[in-house]
Amino acid sequence: MAKQTDVIIIGGGVIGSSIAYNLLNDGYTGEVTVFEKDKGYEFASTPRSAGGIRQLFTTAINIQISRYSLSKYKTFEEDMKVDGDKATIDFQDRGYLFLSKDGSFQELKKQHLLQRQYQVPSQIVEKKNLLSIIPELNITDLQGGLYCAEDGYLDPYSVMQGYIRKAKQLGARYHYKEVKTILTGRNGVKGVQTTDNEIHHATVVINCAGPWGPALSGKIGLPLPVVPLKRQIIQFDIADPLEKDLPLTVDPTGVYFRHEGKHVLAGFSEKVEPGINFKWKRSFFIEQLWPILANRVPNFSQAKVKGGWAGIYSHNTIDQNAIIGVHPDMAGYYLANGFSGHGMQQAPAVGKGIAELIITGSYQTLDLTPLRFSRFKENDLIIEEAIV
Repeated sequence: MAKQTDVIIIGGGVIGSSIAYNLLNDGYTGEVTVFEKDKGYEFASTPRSAGGIRQLFTTAINIQISRYSLSKYKTFEEDMKVDGDKATIDFQDRGYLFLSKDGSFQELKKQHLLQRQYQVPSQIVEKKNLLSIIPELNITDLQGGLYCAEDGYLDPYSVMQGYIRKAKQLGARYHYKEVKTILTGRNGVKGVQTTDNEIHHATVVINCAGPWGPALSGKIGLPLPVVPLKRQIIQFDIADPLEKDLPLTVDPTGVYFRHEGKHVLAGFSEKVEPGINFKWKRSFFIEQLWPILANRVPNFSQAKVKGGWAGIYSHNTIDQNAIIGVHPDMAGYYLANGFSGHGMQQAPAVGKGIAELIITGSYQTLDLTPLRFSRFKENDLIIEEAIV
């Protein structure tokens, strides 16, 4: 027998759970049902991310999203309190730092001017002053950097769990089942069918299924320009501790690193074939990361690998930015996909925006229209230069 609900969210990770929370927190009176196939969240994208939070973007929409999301993460522990228990997310406001050499320093200066227009407290750091942030940094080949002390990193798994617990407290129903297909009719979406052949009817279906989202959309004839790409993160120790805690630092090569307690995390967006693959390789560190890390911070030259993992980017192949909002060709079908590595840090703003769109029919707090699906056909792309 078919079951009836009002809103179906496919994917119970940080994006889907943020939407569920925001809907109910903003007074939505309908029933919100979340489907998540991975009950233990073992392969969810959020817990496998580096946890960076930054405002150092190069497009107005991404800067605005980050400004809003950062403000929410600063009060997240209190806002997501359940039965007196705070949602501890270990937010470390140790900053975010992009390093530059050659002609890229001028580009950072242009980015800085745009960021300041939106009240981002970023600053251009001249070469010699980089040592005040990371005293051990090899600055020989650098020209300078772009730094925001207000940014930092947090525990992405705890953020996701905070949203889940609060959404459930507010009344969201979580079903740990896999959605096989989205059901459609002449007037729009009708619901979903799970792999155990349960039918759930709803007039609103939101695709937040991350790397698995494009396949679901493709089944109903609405392909998304999104592919899954493996991203590896390596954790290592060093014998000679650094003088200061690291900001999340991005080398000119694209290699990034930050502290994780007493350990250091590092990663890099390597070129890989699309596909879902959760195997990490020690050789990735030895061949691609270590030479760059050891050159940039001499203390890393004696790094000892402690472990690693691989996660999946839902990579937008056209402009590497999120696809947000109702699909123009299917009434009631909403998208929140293609984040290309920005999902966790954009979740508060996206959850708020989608909730407003469903409740009121328009964006109220922050206009997410630039991230609409139709921008591809309209050739109104969001070209973000600060991709990590």
